[in-house]
This record gives sequence, C-alpha cells and structure tokens, in this order.
Amino acid sequence: MSEMTRLISAAVAGGVLTFLALFFLPFGRKLLGHDRGRKYVEGSEVNIGKPTGVGIYFTLIFVLAVCAFTTAGTGLYAIMVLTFLMSFIGFLDDRSRSPWGEYSKGALDVIVAIIGSIVFFKFFGNEVYLSFIDKSYILNPVLFIILATILTVVSINATNATDGVDGLSGTLTVLTVLTLMVSANLHGLLTLTNALPGVVLIAVILVYLIFNHYPSKMLMGDAGSRSIGFFIAFYFMYLKLPLAYLIVCLPFLIDGGLSILKITIGRLTHKKIIILPNIITPVHDHIKKKLGFPVPKTWAVICLAALIIDALYLLAVVILV
Repeated sequence: MSEMTRLISAAVAGGVLTFLALFFLPFGRKLLGHDRGRKYVEGSEVNIGKPTGVGIYFTLIFVLAVCAFTTAGTGLYAIMVLTFLMSFIGFLDDRSRSPWGEYSKGALDVIVAIIGSIVFFKFFGNEVYLSFIDKSYILNPVLFIILATILTVVSINATNATDGVDGLSGTLTVLTVLTLMVSANLHGLLTLTNALPGVVLIAVILVYLIFNHYPSKMLMGDAGSRSIGFFIAFYFMYLKLPLAYLIVCLPFLIDGGLSILKITIGRLTHKKIIILPNIITPVHDHIKKKLGFPVPKTWAVICLAALIIDALYLLAVVILV
C-alpha cells in the first residue's frame, strides 16, 4: 500500500467511524456524562443535560486509525497511547458527579506531559526549526524536555479553556493543524508519513463539528479538549516547528490561555494581584457577556481572527523562508 493510499484510507476510516460513533453514541447513556453547566460562564445553562465527554469516541477512533495505517513506527504508537490516556483522564472527570480539582488535573497534566516529552525525545530527537528561518538547531536534551513539557501543559489547558462555545475549539483545531502542515511543507518538512496524523485529526474533528455546530447536540468535554491539546503540542514538535505554536495558536492562547494565566497568578498571590481585572476570561465569555454577541457571532469573530493570524503567518513564511 502506498503512503498516499494509507493517508487517504486512514482519513476516510477515521471520518466514517467517527460519524457512526457520534450518530449512534453506543452505550451513551451508561458511558457518557451530561453537562452540568459551569459557574460564572455566560450562557452555559443551555448546555445542561447535553451528552458530554464524546471526545472519548473520536479520540479513540483517531488513535486507532493513525496506528492502523501509519508506518512511522513505535514512537508514534507511544504518543498515540498517551493521547488516548489524556482523553481517558478527561473522560473520568466528565463522568464524575463533581468536577475534579484543578490541582489534581494539573498534576496529571504535568505527569503525562513529562512522559510524553521524554518519549518524544527518545524516538524523534531534539531538532527544531525557527518559524521564519530555514535552519535547524539541536537543543540541549534536558532543556528540550523541559520546554516540551511546558509547551504540552500550556497546550492542554489553553485548548481545554477554549472549549466553551459551540464549534469553537474544533474549528480552531482544524485551522491550527492545517496551518502547521502548510508551514511545514513550505519548510520542506512535510511528508506523507508525518502528514497522516494531522490529516486524520482534521477528518475526525470535521465530522465532530457536524454534531457540535450551533446549536450543539453534544460536547467533547475534557475527554476531547485535553487530548486535542496534548496532540497539538506533539504535532508541532513532530513537524519540528514547536516555536510556531506561539503564533499559530495565538487564538487558543488569547482565548483560553489568558484564563489559565489569570487564575494561576490570582491563586499564587492569594488574589492580591489580578491581571486584566476588566476582562472576563476565557475571552469568548467576555465577548458574549460584555459585548452581547450571540454564540454564532462569537464563534465567527474568534475564527476570523484565527484565519487572519494564520494567513499572515503563512505569508511571512513564504517571504522569509
């Protein structure tokens, strides 16, 4: 089977199986949690009772499709297992009667991120390219593992915090992965083999968006957002462009990341220092509450901003690389 055939087959299999799983939700009543709404989140009451945690379905299918068709070897298998582990951890939180504490989830994030960073270094090395320079650098192994761990933890939490508007997190994921792949191709780093996981994720998420566009029928929950965040961090490193995360994922960092930063600083200083006191975070809640935008318009504003950022980034790569 040629690499192109493998890529197409994996994407089709992932998309079809995701559609069937989300359409029928096998064992859904016993398996899934139901949204409880979120305190202080504008408009979250409309989601109360919707099936949540469906990310466990599409993450499992994504992982299986990649593992079934890839020729990348043991390293990618290991990362895929960790991607599902992150989904499973989020799934347990989605199903629990009361939300897990932030410290517990944070500790698990760090543990999985450290394991993932060490696994990545062992199998894929520590070579990185700067976003706008067609030259690679070999980082010190310890420094690489520390930075990879930080990137992974940030990505997990920023993606998770962004998942509060119908279709938003899924759409930003598709734009992010697509932009990263185009950038890697411009750098001469994209191959059919390393493109396969990204293409499969895009296929799976596009199918999920059929059920999650406004008004959503179901929610990915932590089972989806946390596994997506983990994989996105890995994929930037896998395509050797981890620094590009800071630009391509600006929508995630601004919308969800500011929320994490604001909460963290507030807790560390016992609320003596509150950054951006007049901004509700995640930013999509500020747009809904302060600006009065309905959900579809909020989605459109953030996604349009992401499109502009991605287009400007790719234009800069074309000019400078």
